[in-house]
Amino acid sequence: MKRIVIVLSLALLSVQLNAQKNAALNVMTYNIRYSTEKDGVNAWSKRKDNVKALVKFHEVDILCAQEALAEQYDAILENADFEAVGEGRDDGLRKGEFSPIFYNKSRFTKKDGGVFWLSPTPNVPSKGWDAMFNRVCTWVRLYDKRNKKEFLVFNTHYDHVGVQARIESAKLIKQKIQEIAPKLPVVYTGDLNVTPETDAIATIKSFLSDSKEVSIEPPYGPEGTFNGFKFDSPLKDRIDYIFINKGFKVQKYGVITDSKDQRYFSDHLPVFAKLEFQ
Repeated sequence: MKRIVIVLSLALLSVQLNAQKNAALNVMTYNIRYSTEKDGVNAWSKRKDNVKALVKFHEVDILCAQEALAEQYDAILENADFEAVGEGRDDGLRKGEFSPIFYNKSRFTKKDGGVFWLSPTPNVPSKGWDAMFNRVCTWVRLYDKRNKKEFLVFNTHYDHVGVQARIESAKLIKQKIQEIAPKLPVVYTGDLNVTPETDAIATIKSFLSDSKEVSIEPPYGPEGTFNGFKFDSPLKDRIDYIFINKGFKVQKYGVITDSKDQRYFSDHLPVFAKLEFQ
């Protein structure tokens, strides 16, 4: 009997160790809407705690945000188990919107990271093609202490006006990902301001997979990700995405519709994916 117990204990330990070796990553992309008191009842000061609570409740390991001003960047880090990579798009420091990547500092170690601009001069603060504003892409190379593997995350926010800018931004993103991460697992997220049938998305899908399309479990939630702060929004416009390369598989994908007092916490809904290393 003692021998049977030992064998069963060793088998259970083996299962636990294997599970730890492929511990899932909870990834979220979330346009949190920039801070302006002009939003009235939807101002950041009234939404901040709900945004942070949503992220904590869903046990997010990696949060890729868009439209985060410096005060919002700081607020998400405050009293959270996150570290972050990001720079303001206007000066490469603290001015203008960030497209930051927040990561669980207890689980991940940063190996490298940075920012480039979506323009023909990506190494300096700049505006590209027919864009209305400067736009940035943030990236980070992380070591996952649970899985003992390295991977990269890229996060961006395409221009909302420039059609050509969105097409060229997708081409630049593809080039940069292939330069920075030719062999490692990759996650690419963002508010891309385009719907799935567009050329800009086709460029990304030429080398990455849309997490919604390859999710093992059926996609959860509505199709659309933009709500415009309207609780009765039809939620038809899908413009926020999580893409992965062959280094990952997608266990779950969902568009999260959490709310309070019939108010969403941003004018976008967060997109969530549970990923595992292949």
